[in-house]
Amino acid sequence: MGAPFGYASLMAMDGDVRQHGVEGEATFIGMATVLLRVGGFTILTDPNFLHSGEKTRLGMGLRKRRLTEPAMQIPELPPLDLLVLSHYHGEHFDRTTRKELDKATPIVTEPSAAKKLRRRGFTDVTALDTWERHEIRRGERTLSVEALPAKHAPAAMSPVVPPLMGSLLQVSEGARPLIRIYVTGDTRYHRDLEEIPRRHPAIEVCFIHLGGTRLAGILLTMDDAEGVRMLELVKPRVAVPVHFDDYAIFRSPLESFLDRAGRAHLVTKIREVRRGETWRFVIGDEVAA
Repeated sequence: MGAPFGYASLMAMDGDVRQHGVEGEATFIGMATVLLRVGGFTILTDPNFLHSGEKTRLGMGLRKRRLTEPAMQIPELPPLDLLVLSHYHGEHFDRTTRKELDKATPIVTEPSAAKKLRRRGFTDVTALDTWERHEIRRGERTLSVEALPAKHAPAAMSPVVPPLMGSLLQVSEGARPLIRIYVTGDTRYHRDLEEIPRRHPAIEVCFIHLGGTRLAGILLTMDDAEGVRMLELVKPRVAVPVHFDDYAIFRSPLESFLDRAGRAHLVTKIREVRRGETWRFVIGDEVAA
């Protein structure tokens, strides 16, 4: 069956994707760090390159030890067209990244994080308010980043929890969208998210931040129930879980999400990408079974 109008579809591929269509691949490095190569653009999300056993600051005087080892280190990264940062927090932009990442790397983030990055010496930082967009052009293709609504915590915790954004990455050829990728950021489920499917009813891939993070007993990221509710709302073709087991503050295991999603009869296919694994896909006219 053909894809709906305006809706580029995906085919999961194990071989060389270049011979089949517009190529894409996603390597899960760990935490919320994903290396995306889509339509000729290379994008990194929320960099955390601390080693297993190293600690990071989480606010309220808390320091937590990383439990996992990232699948890649900064010197191993390819040249980046863009780094997309949901928020400035110790486990999303860590001290290793601050020290080792090229200060000229183009970064798109929310305004508070942009100010902090500039103070740290990063020279190519774009701040987006919700629904604002930033574009990069290369020949006939364009990569756009649009800031989507996200809410990390109740207002009472705003002094200790940084502001946040979700991101919609879209690769287009001329005026034709080729693929739309939603990176949720560390949002909770909240009513403002309902505007996303109204504005963007055709999202192909969602990198969904899970884990049920709790700080001082307060839920700060989606647990299994909120994650499934999010997918029921946005209805992406494929969802890839990230941000679920790297620190002890994650209280909702990935297995709980997978089980709940399996019982929910979602239209979304859940694609589990293990740390260090690369998921290769192409944008075509049919969706592979």
